[in-house]
Amino acid sequence: MEKINALGRRKAAVARVYLTEGTGKITIDKRSLDEYFPSSILQYVVKQPLKALDCEEKYDIYAHLDGGGYKGQAEALRLAISRALVKINPEDKAALRAEGFMTRDPRSVERKKPGQPKARKRFQFSKR
Repeated sequence: MEKINALGRRKAAVARVYLTEGTGKITIDKRSLDEYFPSSILQYVVKQPLKALDCEEKYDIYAHLDGGGYKGQAEALRLAISRALVKINPEDKAALRAEGFMTRDPRSVERKKPGQPKARKRFQFSKR
């Protein structure tokens, strides 16, 4: 099996993933998963699609993450891994979609408008 690549995005984060057959090692920007994401919750988020298909020990994953915060990066990585798994076996798409791993979350930060301090907050109104 050759290298399968996929892209995942969330908020401002972009994850590029390369999947190969292996022993279940996850490397992110030349660092291990537990070194890159010390939080066990974020490690769990990243491994969710692999757990759903019961193939945690089947593939080696190399990922390159860019932009965003740690939560956005973890969720972008989850989407990228899901997309790569579907490229390998298209029958898995229904199972991953049922868990909600195939949907790109479109929510992102609203832009700041001119004449306001933030996106929705207004300056204090003064009648006189």
